Amino acid sequence: MIALPNASLSIPPEDTGSSGEVQRSECVLGFIPVIYYSALLCVGMPVNILTAVALSRLAARTKKSSYLYLLALTGSDILTQLFIVFVGFLLETAIFHREVPELLLHSVSVMEFAANHASIWATVTLTVDRYMALCHPLRHRQISFPERARKIIAAVFTLALASGVPFYWWSDMWRVSHPPTALDRVLIWTHCTIIYFLPCSIFLVLNSLIIYRLKIRHRKQCHEECQQPATKRLGKTTAILLSITSAFSVLWAPRTIVVIYHLHVSSVNRNWRVHLAYDLANMLAMLNTAVNFFLYCFVSKLFRAAVRDVLYLRGGPLPPHHPLTHQHAPSNASNCSSSCSMTGKQRDLTPVPPKRAAIRL
Repeated sequence: MIALPNASLSIPPEDTGSSGEVQRSECVLGFIPVIYYSALLCVGMPVNILTAVALSRLAARTKKSSYLYLLALTGSDILTQLFIVFVGFLLETAIFHREVPELLLHSVSVMEFAANHASIWATVTLTVDRYMALCHPLRHRQISFPERARKIIAAVFTLALASGVPFYWWSDMWRVSHPPTALDRVLIWTHCTIIYFLPCSIFLVLNSLIIYRLKIRHRKQCHEECQQPATKRLGKTTAILLSITSAFSVLWAPRTIVVIYHLHVSSVNRNWRVHLAYDLANMLAMLNTAVNFFLYCFVSKLFRAAVRDVLYLRGGPLPPHHPLTHQHAPSNASNCSSSCSMTGKQRDLTPVPPKRAAIRL
């Protein structure tokens, strides 16, 4: 993907053979990237496999589409670490110094881009699913079920593989010293659009609508029950979604900026500062493949319980599932004890209508 393996981990600067030409920019980080990617692979691969097993159990128990989308995201992160970090950075660049057949090099590049596109667009499908669940719950109950989620995920992975094929001709930013060609410009802008600009636009719009709808719903509910100002609180699923999309937007921004800077201003091949920024940006971008497990553990008690079951090799019963609104009822009753009537208190204990039932992870 994105020609991430183009970062020269251990390739020494080479003289171009002409005294009038500038030498290639030197990798000032030395073997630091090799150590970093090795540690990232040793940590990221086990936690992603653990996440996949835990999410598989939760998906089988709850029959909820959201866990299938999270499972697809985890699977694509595993593929990203396999093709980009292990094959691209460590094998091709650090061990074989890219002395591999050109056909194999470009074929691996296709798989790298495909895995990365699958990871990003699996997150987009999760965002759309959460938007429908929170903003159009009745419609979501009609169209969202595990069988359809599996078909959507299969379509995302198929399209991701197809979208990676044109990047067979992606130019190696480190080894190619000539200015970007017209094909390079098309591929770079296509890549930046697919991998960052379009997904981030979708995240921004849908997440804003989700937060706005939740704020309106909570304010209305508190007004009906307590006649007091509403306190802002996000559900766990929404918190996980915002964490995933925020982490992606932050960690991938430097990579996108450096690629565009390389295209229009200064070459990675000739400028050691751009080369350094490119290597650091790649390291940040790949960190995104290993952080989701910790985000899930921090936010979701249910996920932590599933992880413990996997680690202790037990099937463990699923904790009782209560709508998020029921969990808030005692606090609402205590906050409104001085101003709510007995009828209002009884409403706190009344089951929430289906259209208001919150969806929690």
